[in-house]
Amino acid sequence: MKRIVVLGSTGSIGRQTLDVVRQHPDRLEVVGLAAGSNAELLLRQGSEFPKAKLALFHPHPEIPSGMQALMELATLPEADLVVVSVAGVIGLRPTIAAIEAGKEIALASKEVLVAAGEIVMPLVQAKGVRLLPIDSEHSAIHQCLRGYGSGDVGEIILTASGGPFRGRNRRDLENVTATEALKHPTWSMGGKITLDSATLMNKGLEMIEARWLFSVPISSVRAVIHPQSIIHSMVRLKDGSVLAQMGWPDMRLPIQVALLDPERKPNSLPTWNPLDTPELTFEPIDEETFPCPSLARRSAEIGGTMPCAMNSANEEAANLFLRGEGTFLGIADVVREVMERHEPSKATLETLLETDRWARETAQRIIRNKPQTPHG
Repeated sequence: MKRIVVLGSTGSIGRQTLDVVRQHPDRLEVVGLAAGSNAELLLRQGSEFPKAKLALFHPHPEIPSGMQALMELATLPEADLVVVSVAGVIGLRPTIAAIEAGKEIALASKEVLVAAGEIVMPLVQAKGVRLLPIDSEHSAIHQCLRGYGSGDVGEIILTASGGPFRGRNRRDLENVTATEALKHPTWSMGGKITLDSATLMNKGLEMIEARWLFSVPISSVRAVIHPQSIIHSMVRLKDGSVLAQMGWPDMRLPIQVALLDPERKPNSLPTWNPLDTPELTFEPIDEETFPCPSLARRSAEIGGTMPCAMNSANEEAANLFLRGEGTFLGIADVVREVMERHEPSKATLETLLETDRWARETAQRIIRNKPQTPHG
């Protein structure tokens, strides 16, 4: 029996994590549940899983609240594994606390490694814990590399559906709305990650994650468009062999892989047959129309606090766009301008939290045309 804590239990990944638990009650037990602000759903989940302690990030009169409550949940003595599926850098401090407490991590929050891979992965190694990816792309790479090391890798090739605007040019995208951007052709996800799929920033973030998860240079990671979303990612080994993990797009499978690793258990998910999708196609990313992946790659090449500044600027610009401020194409422009203004320093928890604050404030000023000051 593996006892788990789910940070972000009311979000898309959190709810699907609980679906996986329901499929394997003999192997998984929930001992902690945390959410951002959805107290009503959290309390219902707590009723279903009565052994679970509860926490909310935002204040609540009846539920332990705040960052300290999340960190206490992440370090519960009885917990074996902590699922981190909260949006934004909110997940960083609980993840670090869980690692320091010797917990296994099942990671769905991109921001943890994008912003802080330089401090998180050395801590994982120092504490001797496992950090398992939940993202379908990184889960695919993890499965393909079983039995191989980073020295065997020639190239990691991430796949992208292309989002709702695949094949469009910049002129086509000048006036798109948030509603249009949230119509993902393949996956059902939360608003922010769905928008990142539309701008293709999600592929930029995933390239940075892959660099840290699999100990390869960013130059050895790239992405291609694969509209059918059957091949979830590929690895080219140094001898030229290419390994791929394939299946229908359903996040419950990579979640199960992370929670039960290294076991492979039957489930009720639909199985893929090659004859169901006889034509699998690939396209290059149009980086003129979708510059976000190249911006993310550039931030990784610079290193230090630059990936954090890039990520926080994107998160702020994306969330403001979803609330009706700024433009779709303007998201990349804001990220680029914040990166140009940022003076990167060595990544520590303190410098990353300060960079996160500064980048968000700077992105807001850019979008709202307020006076701007350089980051020094």
